[in-house]
Amino acid sequence: MEQKVTVLEARRAMRYLVRRHGTPAPGPRPDLYVMPSARQWAAIPSWEWHKAGVDPKRAPTILRAVRLAPRLEEASTMAGAQAFERLMTVPGIGIWTAAETLQRDNGDPDAVSVGDYHLANHIGHFFTGRARSTDEQMLELLAPYAGQRHRVCTLAFLAGASAPRFGPRLSPNDHRKR
Repeated sequence: MEQKVTVLEARRAMRYLVRRHGTPAPGPRPDLYVMPSARQWAAIPSWEWHKAGVDPKRAPTILRAVRLAPRLEEASTMAGAQAFERLMTVPGIGIWTAAETLQRDNGDPDAVSVGDYHLANHIGHFFTGRARSTDEQMLELLAPYAGQRHRVCTLAFLAGASAPRFGPRLSPNDHRKR
């Protein structure tokens, strides 16, 4: 859901879809919802994806992953590299999505979000003071921490890692207007 969009766009879309197609969570909080099952995700009609603001490239990727859910769920018990390879077999899931999934679902301490819009700049600035860095430079800086690179990135952010900004923020792109 977060590929190639701002965090705000991704969260808005996820909130819309979960509230429309998930189920209310048990307990006293009526504002909490349980994520739809793989079968429920697969049943979401195309116009709902559009209303949620999910563009025509991301929705099919999510639906492909949903169809392969049993095989992808096996990745939660695999070692990092093996799980990474399993996730990457789905067309539309690249290294960024695989790393983000392994960080969140498997707690992988080494999965680095290569291809992230800001991460290389923040990590490069934190370690070297350079305003801009490439993914390759970021990986070179993180090489001494192999096995713990995601944790190092997290600690850098907690310590205030933030590259200088040049120009306005990226404006959210509302795909619902198309």
